[in-house]
Amino acid sequence: MTETLQKKVDFAIKLLRSIPTGDGPIEVSFSGGKDSEVILELAKMAGIPYRAIYKNTSIDPPGTIAHCKSKGVEVLAPIINFFDLVKKKGCPTMRARFCCEYLKEYKVLDRAVQGIRRCESVKRAMRYHEPEVCRTYPKKQKARIYLPILEWTDAEVAEFITERGIKCHPLYYDEQGNFHVERRLGCIGCPLRSDRGKADFLKYPKFLKRLIASAQEYLDTHPHVNAVGKFGNAYNMVFHDLFFDSYEKYHNAVTGGMFPETAIDPKKFLEDYFKIDLTI
Repeated sequence: MTETLQKKVDFAIKLLRSIPTGDGPIEVSFSGGKDSEVILELAKMAGIPYRAIYKNTSIDPPGTIAHCKSKGVEVLAPIINFFDLVKKKGCPTMRARFCCEYLKEYKVLDRAVQGIRRCESVKRAMRYHEPEVCRTYPKKQKARIYLPILEWTDAEVAEFITERGIKCHPLYYDEQGNFHVERRLGCIGCPLRSDRGKADFLKYPKFLKRLIASAQEYLDTHPHVNAVGKFGNAYNMVFHDLFFDSYEKYHNAVTGGMFPETAIDPKKFLEDYFKIDLTI
């Protein structure tokens, strides 16, 4: 282990051991991803009382629950299934990311350790500056959050995983068994991904079909929402969310604009792109 990484490991362990535990164990927020593997290992090294908890989102990649259980992680059932949530509130988007509140961002214990790192995104670098923060949840619930690997780089995460012999989720390995630290684990079809989840739906197209079916039920049972007037059906709505930055560009695509003969049929486009029959 490099001297730089050893110093960061020492700091992380010192931070974890400083967390008050008189009122019970600390939550280790385990997602199944590489960073949560690191904080779980650090918690073990620190010798602190903890509960490793995985919040089942119902749309994580196949094999995630089995992997978490293999690590001895406690699996919590979702408050509501993702697709039932879509039936009630519609499709989450970059601007309306309500799904996280219901599926991941809820309080379990008063103190939690999370694997957030500043280098993961510009937003995280701007938001997080200290390894300890107070977080407010719905209904005015609060929790102390500890971030022991906040300043770690991808290279240091990979080095630590190799050094400690940690076996990560199968999706981090290629066909030759090589570990890829740049890969990320998360909800299938997350609209916050750079491609808005298209790569996930190409890999798991049945999730897309179920999303469209749930979105159609939302439109059918909420006839007065704006989406009904704008899109008419779930094929159009999902097509817009996945491929366009504005309603104007979407409208020009489906009407053809000045050239009606070039109009795109959203259902057919989605079926051709994702190579699946999306009839619901």
